[in-house]
Amino acid sequence: MAHTADHYLRKRFNLRVLNSLALVIRLFLVGYGVYQDKTMVVKYTDIDYHVFTDASRFVTQGESPYNRSTYRYTPLLAWMLLPNIYATPHFGKLLFVTCDVLSGVLLYHILCLRGLSSDAACRFCALWLLNPLPIGVSTRGNAEALLSLLVLATLLCLELKRFFMAAFFYGLSVHMKIYPVTYALPIALYISTHGKLEAQKRGVFRILQRLFNKELVLFAAVAGAVFFWLTLAFYCLYGWDSVHETYLYHLTRRDIRHNFSPYFYMIYLTAENEWSLVLGLVSFLPQLVLVLLTSLAFHADLPFCCFLNTAIFVSFNKVCTSQYFLWYLCFLPLILPRLRLSKKQGIGLLLLWFAGQGLWLMPAYYLEFEGHNTFVYIWLAGLLFLFNNSFIMVQIISHYIPETVQRRKKNE
Repeated sequence: MAHTADHYLRKRFNLRVLNSLALVIRLFLVGYGVYQDKTMVVKYTDIDYHVFTDASRFVTQGESPYNRSTYRYTPLLAWMLLPNIYATPHFGKLLFVTCDVLSGVLLYHILCLRGLSSDAACRFCALWLLNPLPIGVSTRGNAEALLSLLVLATLLCLELKRFFMAAFFYGLSVHMKIYPVTYALPIALYISTHGKLEAQKRGVFRILQRLFNKELVLFAAVAGAVFFWLTLAFYCLYGWDSVHETYLYHLTRRDIRHNFSPYFYMIYLTAENEWSLVLGLVSFLPQLVLVLLTSLAFHADLPFCCFLNTAIFVSFNKVCTSQYFLWYLCFLPLILPRLRLSKKQGIGLLLLWFAGQGLWLMPAYYLEFEGHNTFVYIWLAGLLFLFNNSFIMVQIISHYIPETVQRRKKNE
């Protein structure tokens, strides 16, 4: 009994220390950001945060958040940040920081459910909680931490077989941003087969039959209702703008500003072409095909499948910026425990990922700050980054041991 109590206290202490450290670092950077914004030419706060705040201000005045140009998010976000106007302009950052740390807590619980010890789960959670990228994104006022929290909450509830709450969080996440829709098929297959490898072996027809069970019907009904009623409510308040700016804009978006996307230069050159809209829609085909294949192949290990689907979606998207990397990096602590790479291989892949970004940033700097025409170099660097990402994904798939395989080996 004493040993059990000691183990429990040590477990809670380790998690509490890690979360406290992560929170203190983020709060310090939020405070530093206030200082830098007031005293330096280069601001710490992300421009999107000012867009969010301006949209909230319009809401307090009884107007549409879309009166703020470049606000292309659900009105729910502007409503959530109303304390930016009524209480403190830093509320949003504190909210995003809290979501960031809570994501680490959810990662810990999912890892424990997947068979890791408390100490091991804490070590892998640290890869998120002490990671400079999510720390920087949340403390600068970007809302990606909200999505990470909702997606991880969905996975945790699915692991616990709490399908109603999983559906609620999933419907809310798709309402907030469209990319979690890529998880719909693997979630449906996971629920219908209960994540069992044996169910996969019965063929596609058998899987399609299993799609009509009460758990999946419940999930689809609740997730669909959350998405539909939120979208309808804001449509009634703000009209067609809420549908277009939240969803349709991102489907037809043609961003001619330089970014990591392999389609960037094509979109830039065809911006005024009558076929540009068609080309933009056709660019979704590689994503669609690859996401379909990975969903069918890996749905039994849902976190791994979501990681692959998100990485594919981001890498092949027609707009790709560094904050999008968080969409799949939040799954990485769940993937690494089953990744059988040597330290040398792991470090090599990490360096390859950073090298691809570095080679892109060099010509991007000369375009942005020096005014040189480096569009072709940026495009070539974007193609190389896509190749690097594709190679890394292939290596991860090759060296990953799915949960179902580990479970089968234990049974044998």
